[in-house]
Amino acid sequence: MEPRSVSFSQTTLTELMIPAYANFGGKIHGGILLSLIDKVAYACASRHAGTYCVTVSVDAVDFLEPVEVGDLVSLHASVNYVGRTSLVVGIRVVAENVKNRSVRHTNTSYVTMVAKGDDDKPAVVPELVLENEDDARRFLEAIKRRELKEKYRDAFDNAKTRLDVPENLDKLANQRCVIGYDPGV
Repeated sequence: MEPRSVSFSQTTLTELMIPAYANFGGKIHGGILLSLIDKVAYACASRHAGTYCVTVSVDAVDFLEPVEVGDLVSLHASVNYVGRTSLVVGIRVVAENVKNRSVRHTNTSYVTMVAKGDDDKPAVVPELVLENEDDARRFLEAIKRRELKEKYRDAFDNAKTRLDVPENLDKLANQRCVIGYDPGV
């Protein structure tokens, strides 16, 4: 299987934001953007893998600015990292107001996809050719995010490291919460 470059599978999806996409505040609903993020991640990952891919996690979605009705939203996707059967797709979302010609970076997201073979089992993906320093930086950052995600999972999903509430109750003292039960029980 031939390695594939980052540029081989880079994908851009552009869509007009229509009134039906708006939430009660008149801005584009976050769920619409998440759906578009998932679509462009699939297109990018499948191009690289040469096969069907499924979303296994959305590692981060940072909503930096609201998107307005009438904006042209472009989602720029690149494969940032490949494992044996998985790929991390980085997505940069920009909104363009065509009237005043302003372009705003509104979202950043990282989506982990797994390639599937015809037997519906995970399929090996081509290696990623890093064509420049930015590609190498993104690959390294994906490794770092993966390490941090594993540490987070170990800290919160492992029954041995679950926080003991009575031992940590003092940490709630200056927080915006009210204990509505008797902690001594």
